[in-house]
Amino acid sequence: MRGTLNDQSLIYLQIAAGLEDDILRGVYREEEQVPSTNELARVYHINPATAGKGLNLLVAGGVLYKRRGLGMFVAPGAAEKVKEKRRSAFLDGYVRPMVREGRSLGLNRGELLAMVERAIGEGESE
Repeated sequence: MRGTLNDQSLIYLQIAAGLEDDILRGVYREEEQVPSTNELARVYHINPATAGKGLNLLVAGGVLYKRRGLGMFVAPGAAEKVKEKRRSAFLDGYVRPMVREGRSLGLNRGELLAMVERAIGEGESE
């Protein structure tokens, strides 16, 4: 976990997203222990209850699970669960609004897809 948070969203959501990022990058693998609420509180200089709320959010989503007396661990299939959740959020947050805006501009399917292909091509040259 990195030691920086921002003012753009709630702290516990940033804690959860940071752990999800670490799971996707392989920092924490299935069945590995993640930092405790107290460790997170120390790193981020936050209340342990706030850190716990972020961890519990991941438990509720099936990304982490609790081992009584031992701590929190990465659940089997956690990376895929995170990817699926983020794919769904990407669809709702970016793709659907883009399609709606394209329709409002009078773009047809082919024109919109051509724009997406162009953007993909531009991204590959970076």
